[in-house]
Amino acid sequence: MPKRPVNEATSAPNDALVARLSPGQVDCLLLVDQHLNSKEIAVRLNISSHTVDQRIRGALEKLRVERRGEAARMVAAALGASSEPYQRLIHQSPHIDADAASGHQAGAVSHQIRHADRAGEASPSGVITEQRPGGAWPSLQMPFATRSHPSNEMSGGQKLLWIVLIAIGSAFSVGMYLAGLESLTRLIKT
Repeated sequence: MPKRPVNEATSAPNDALVARLSPGQVDCLLLVDQHLNSKEIAVRLNISSHTVDQRIRGALEKLRVERRGEAARMVAAALGASSEPYQRLIHQSPHIDADAASGHQAGAVSHQIRHADRAGEASPSGVITEQRPGGAWPSLQMPFATRSHPSNEMSGGQKLLWIVLIAIGSAFSVGMYLAGLESLTRLIKT
């Protein structure tokens, strides 16, 4: 398949090619432009990942390109879609007013907001910050989907740790089961 670069000289032919796409193909490619993979697109559109892959393969043929990223950029450019999938950062001060903090009941705030000091500067004395100590262990993400982590964002090390923990737990459970059976057989024999 011949590749066509996207630029101003070829924008009109690209618009004509994009117009040939089905609405499902356009939806999939717009989500590809937001850096989502097939599984994430399938969840968003409530279809199977195989359907997503079929739609994208069909769109690649119609657009005469080889890569899904290039096709996604063509569609986004033709439709004028913004390719900013990430929320802009909002600055919050890491410092808490001491008078405001004393008015809260203990345990009223369930989760602390973590902030990093700007450029490594230390906090001024007498100012309460919401930072956790540097030596604190990060919380271990659960190996299944939760409200706070609906998709798998674990690193390879975390996945390996969960595999080891589950294997140890399984071995312990089997050992306890066998010990219970042995105790039961001894009890029955006497």
